[in-house]
Amino acid sequence: MGQCGITSSKTVLVFLNLIFWAAAGILCYVGAYVFITYDDYDHFFEDVYTLIPAVIIIAVGTLLFIIGLIGCCATIRESRCGLASFVIILLLVFVTEVVVVVLGYIYRAKVEDEVDSSIQNVYNEYNGTNTDAASRAIDYVQRQLHCCGIHNYSDWKNTRWFIEAKNNSVPLSCCKGSISNCTGSLSRPGDLYPEGCEALVVKKLKEIMMYVIWAALAFAAIQMLGMLCACVVLCRRSRDPAYELLITGGTYA
Repeated sequence: MGQCGITSSKTVLVFLNLIFWAAAGILCYVGAYVFITYDDYDHFFEDVYTLIPAVIIIAVGTLLFIIGLIGCCATIRESRCGLASFVIILLLVFVTEVVVVVLGYIYRAKVEDEVDSSIQNVYNEYNGTNTDAASRAIDYVQRQLHCCGIHNYSDWKNTRWFIEAKNNSVPLSCCKGSISNCTGSLSRPGDLYPEGCEALVVKKLKEIMMYVIWAALAFAAIQMLGMLCACVVLCRRSRDPAYELLITGGTYA
């Protein structure tokens, strides 16, 4: 009965180490996705410290590759030192992921205030040229999120670009994709996206933070199971003189 339990623990542990390798790739992908998305929305969210959870997630993902290798070798060879190191590293990574979750919630709560304080300035900097970073950012967001203006398309009336243009039109990025002959004229509001961009940018950034939080929570749970199995193997190996080796089938006297 004891051997059945220990063999099951070792089997689960080897399987979990394979999952760690897959998890490493997923975590690195999530972190990279946050960086790429931040680059698209950085004009609306100036606090670069928001990227701290993403940096930690990528670091954890890289470390998980190494952890998976250590775990597999330690489990198959049944090295007490290797398994102990495996448990300690997993514990440190687990604590790190808890920190990521906490930071994720903190910065998620700050998103709305950050966007609210910066979005008006970004729209005032718009000049309609593709060479201007602020203009590219606004056009990108309006096309991607299907929005126009801060709260609605009428917000463009208060911008310097609208006043200087004097053509009663908003940027073409405000035009609905289904309208082929849209000129951005405010005399045809039905051609324009009715929803403002501020709420949608906040929603998008909060979604990104939730990806980081859920990824950290999911893999923290897997690591808890890994630590539990490793501890079972370690304790059994220490106390059972007839413990059977997984790779040799021999026994300790």
